[in-house]
Amino acid sequence: MIKFKDIEYNCSMELTLDVIGGKWKPLIIWHLAEKTMRFSELKRTLPHITQKMLTQQLRGLEESGLVNRFVYTQVPPKVEYSLTDYGKSLVPVLSTLCEWGVNYAHSIQLHDKNHIKAE
Repeated sequence: MIKFKDIEYNCSMELTLDVIGGKWKPLIIWHLAEKTMRFSELKRTLPHITQKMLTQQLRGLEESGLVNRFVYTQVPPKVEYSLTDYGKSLVPVLSTLCEWGVNYAHSIQLHDKNHIKAE
């Protein structure tokens, strides 16, 4: 049992998935690993995410301490997002997941191709 911010988790995987789970958070972290980005840049990089969802996901990542939000005091306002050290520590994990996906796709395609030939 792990208690974090008044929530009790049965295992550390539950906590991890609560912090970075979902469709968009890992992708946002992945793209911010490359460089600091403005909201509009992230939106262009993730064309299928809605503006509302991107805002919600960035706020969640900021609350979790994975993303920094820096507001420049100028007109019009300029806001940039970057990874914190905790956010950066996830990049090798996401890289491993990415590699797994490539290997999985290759393996399944090879299996399907061999299966078709055998028939």
